[in-house]
Amino acid sequence: MAEPKIPSVLTSMPKSSPPLHVPLRQFSGRDYSSFFLAGGFCATLSHGGLTPIDVVKTRIQIDPAFKGVSFVTGFRQVINNEGPRALLTGFGPTAVGYLVQGGAKFSGYEFWKKKSVELAGSEEAAIRHRTLIYLGSASVAEFFADILLTPLEATRIRLVAQRGYATGLITGFTRLAKEGGLREMYAGFLPILCKQIPFAIGQFTVNEFCHEFVYRSMSRETRQKVSESNTLRLSITLGSGIIAGFAAAILSQPADTLLSQINKGHGPTGSMLYRLTTLAREAGFKGLFTGLGPRMVMTAGLVGSQFLMYDGIKHAMGAPPGIEIRKKSSSDY
Repeated sequence: MAEPKIPSVLTSMPKSSPPLHVPLRQFSGRDYSSFFLAGGFCATLSHGGLTPIDVVKTRIQIDPAFKGVSFVTGFRQVINNEGPRALLTGFGPTAVGYLVQGGAKFSGYEFWKKKSVELAGSEEAAIRHRTLIYLGSASVAEFFADILLTPLEATRIRLVAQRGYATGLITGFTRLAKEGGLREMYAGFLPILCKQIPFAIGQFTVNEFCHEFVYRSMSRETRQKVSESNTLRLSITLGSGIIAGFAAAILSQPADTLLSQINKGHGPTGSMLYRLTTLAREAGFKGLFTGLGPRMVMTAGLVGSQFLMYDGIKHAMGAPPGIEIRKKSSSDY
C-alpha cells in the first residue's frame, strides 16, 4: 500500500538549495487529546516520583538549618529530623498540578509548533527560523499551562516550607484559598513564568536540536536500523532528554530560587517585580544558583523520563509523531 502523501507548504526554493524536510501532518481533536493525556501522565509520574529530591532541594533553598549542606546531607537531615514520610511532603499538589500543566504544555507545544510552521509560509522559511519556532511554541504553551499550575505549586511549596501547614493537597489548597484568596494563590504567577518558560525553552529547544544533531550524524543505513529498533530510538530519546534537562535546570534555576522565597513570604512588600528584584539583589549571583547541583540531577532525570514516557504513551495510544523541522543530511542525497 502506498504511503499517504504529506501536504507541503513549499512554494518556491532556489535550485541550489538542498531539499528540506518539514512533514506537515494534520492533527485531529483525538490526536491533541492523546498529546494532552500523554503529556499529563508523563509529567505527573516524573514530577511525583522526584518529590523526595524536590523536598530536599526546596529546604536547601529556603531553610536556614539546611544552608550550605550538600544534597546527601540534606536528605539524611530530613529523615533524621522528620522521618522518611517527610520526603513525600507535597506529593498531592505536585501530582495534580503537573497532570494538568504537563498535558497543556505538551499538547500546546505540538499545536503552536504546527501553527508556526504553517505561518512560516514555506519549508525553507520554517527551517531557517526553526529556533524561533521552538522558542515561541514552548513559551506560549508554557504560559497557558502555568495558569493551571500556579495555585497548586503555591500549595506544594507551603506544605514543604511550613511544616504543619496542612495535612495534604485538599486541606492545604483550601487553607491557602481561604486565607489568601486568588491574590495569594497567584502571588507566584510571575516568578513561575520566569522559571517555567526558560525551563520549557531548554526542555523543548535543546531536545529538538539534540535529535537533529544525532539524525544528521547518521548514515542512511544507521537511521534505518534506528527506525526498526525501539531500543535504539528510545535510547536517543532518553539521551536527548537528559541533555535538555541539564539546560532546563540551568536556565530556570534563578527564578526557581526566587519562587521558593516568594511562596515562603520572604522579601519586601510592593509589586511582584519589586519583590523579585530586591530578593535577587539580596541573594546575589551565587545565591540565585544555590541548590543547582541537586536540581540538575533531578531535572535531567525528570526531563529524560518525560520524553521517554511521552513517546511511549503516544505510541501506545496510536497518536502520530509531532512535526519535525530539519534539513536532510548529505547521506540522504
